Amino acid sequence: MKYLRAFQLRRFWLLLLLPAAFALDFMAKSSPDFAEWYAVTVYPLYAEFFSALTGILPFSLGELCLIALAVFLLVYLARNIYRLVRYGENRFERLVRFLSVPLLIAVCIAFLCVTNYGTNHRRYPFAAVSGLEVRDSSVEELYDLCVALTETANALREDVAEDENGVFTLSESVWADAKAAKSIFNDLHPDYPTLYTTGTPKPVFFSEVMSYLDISGIYCPFTFEANVNVHMDDVLVPVTMCHELSHLSGYMREDEANFIAFLACIRSDNADFRYSGAYLAMVNATNALFSADLELWKEVDALKSDALRRDVQSNNAYWKRYDTPVAEVSNKVNDAYLKANGQANGVRSYGRMVDLLLAYYRA
Repeated sequence: MKYLRAFQLRRFWLLLLLPAAFALDFMAKSSPDFAEWYAVTVYPLYAEFFSALTGILPFSLGELCLIALAVFLLVYLARNIYRLVRYGENRFERLVRFLSVPLLIAVCIAFLCVTNYGTNHRRYPFAAVSGLEVRDSSVEELYDLCVALTETANALREDVAEDENGVFTLSESVWADAKAAKSIFNDLHPDYPTLYTTGTPKPVFFSEVMSYLDISGIYCPFTFEANVNVHMDDVLVPVTMCHELSHLSGYMREDEANFIAFLACIRSDNADFRYSGAYLAMVNATNALFSADLELWKEVDALKSDALRRDVQSNNAYWKRYDTPVAEVSNKVNDAYLKANGQANGVRSYGRMVDLLLAYYRA
């Protein structure tokens, strides 16, 4: 009986969240209709409220919570391991209580991941609700897209500021751009009713840590925040803000978030955002062309202006500095996570943005 008494903790009701999470995930996997219904009716009810609430804060609550959780677990583990070793009385009961806290934290995290993130992975593809026709395309079509995007990037590059090294630099602060990103993203709502957010992107204080992990931005499903790495080159900051807002609005697939970010940026009247969106689209499209036809890629590459080429070289050099074993491990973890959430191609699904670009330019 004394062993059973150890499990008589009121907090164990939280274990019920685990089967609830499995049930919700199973329903979403089994029925895209259910997943889409959840994404457009249930998810916005609380996501818009909490993202508006955390959006008031001038810092990333998710970043703060992550640091606080790490400190709490370290102190908790050290304190309780000491007690287990130091005191012999009721050791089994102490052990159960000790292990119950990290276990239940993990259960709560799993539940919130499903309700606030995972279920939306199963919704209809953005192409299906936007009217875009995604289909196989010829290399010639891809080449034409790359030419159009490169010429657009060249033209837009002339309207933006650059630093003393001739590399693109934001004309406003990252905080001003974060506020602008929300408005720019929501301008899509009249034409794309499923795209809307009450949140504001959050520049991350420890952004360089994200660079070591090869992360440009991350959506926090626990605080409903779009967190952005502002240590990387400025050229990707505006489009990354819109990318993370895409996740916050309920579109979790990386390829779709990239395309939606391009769409928001290219339609805006902000020169920095227009150029950033065109830059990301051009990089994705030309990378696809490089794999498909090297000679055609060389023709497109020759079209880049000197200014655009400086931005490309600077951005590549930045990420090369952080190409470490830590980044490789982070990529493998991210790849496994994407596959577990229905993105069968894992990290390679980032390249499928090109199919949406082709469909958009055809339309």
